[in-house]
Amino acid sequence: MWKMIDGKLIQTVDVSRIKFRTNISKSILKELTVIAKENRTHVNYLLENGIINVLIKGSISYNKDLRPKDRVQYKTTYDKELLESLRWFAKEKNLFINDVIEYGVQFININDVKNKNYRYRIEQKE
Repeated sequence: MWKMIDGKLIQTVDVSRIKFRTNISKSILKELTVIAKENRTHVNYLLENGIINVLIKGSISYNKDLRPKDRVQYKTTYDKELLESLRWFAKEKNLFINDVIEYGVQFININDVKNKNYRYRIEQKE
């Protein structure tokens, strides 16, 4: 992200985002990679949108016996507040965070997903 400070552009780190590592289905990641490329976005923006929509819905119907067997480690960054809400929601529903993330994929609304250039946005000095 860039900030306009005293008429100059300064590159800064977005402190509202934090690194997070989880395990996600390899086949879901492959599918999301294609969708992200077609829609000029990133996989983590797609995942965030699905998570937001699950949290808004407030309920989840997840069968633990149908968990994917092809999970791989996935590292990315998420919005700090969203990740805190996700942790609380998963704990409340007695699920793992990666279960909720994978479940949220079916609720992605591509029209609401940030585009690839979002990380290069320019914000005014606060």
